[in-house]
Amino acid sequence: MINTCNKIRKKILKISHVARAAHIASNLSIVELLVFIHKNFKIKKNLDTNFILSKGHAALSYYCTLREIGIIKDKELNEYGKNDSNLMCHVSHKVNGVILSTGSLGHGLPVATGLALAKKIKKKISKTIVLISDGELDEGSNWESFLFAAHHRLENLIVVLDYNKIQSLDSVKKTINLEPLLSKIKAFNFEVNVVDGHDFSSLKKGFLFKKKNKPKFIIANTIKGKGVSFMENKIEWHYKSPNEIDLKKALAEIK
Repeated sequence: MINTCNKIRKKILKISHVARAAHIASNLSIVELLVFIHKNFKIKKNLDTNFILSKGHAALSYYCTLREIGIIKDKELNEYGKNDSNLMCHVSHKVNGVILSTGSLGHGLPVATGLALAKKIKKKISKTIVLISDGELDEGSNWESFLFAAHHRLENLIVVLDYNKIQSLDSVKKTINLEPLLSKIKAFNFEVNVVDGHDFSSLKKGFLFKKKNKPKFIIANTIKGKGVSFMENKIEWHYKSPNEIDLKKALAEIK
């Protein structure tokens, strides 16, 4: 899976350069999360486990992952960000494998809780997984969803937090501090595991849950811009796209 992640990071860099697209650091922070989820759960449009990428500005990493597992083709992927392309710069349900268009933060989790409740009512044995961002937790709709999920005992819901600790203009701590995050989520009656979001052995353990009748939450500690030293933990790479020099330097760092 490490080789797959390297291939995805290279695609993200190259396509971002061509499309002059932003949010490259946000894409790089979730590569391992996307690869792990899509390699370990049967996820296809309208089948079995549902996946929602609520941090829709990281669309490119999602599309590249769908390419690596054979759901979309290179020709379609290379249309990312172009006029009239279905591969918009925020996640679009028009793309095969995507069930929900996202972009306005705070929308993915409410829909995920609804899907999870419907499955529970219909007694379907499958999961609903939603990947959210830490800056997104500034949105009240997420906290309402936590209440809803716990009230309905949605043990088939898994919330994965990309906790890279940087949001659009500054650190999460300086913008709206989420800590003590672990105790807060536990107080909403979730079963919570904390993992290294870039380590597959840690992710494997993190997705093992013990308690019934509780929704699940994974705090995945990640690095924004992971894999490219001059992009890591740099706020400007939330907005910049790599020029030719940046691209060459970045690709050289990914083995």
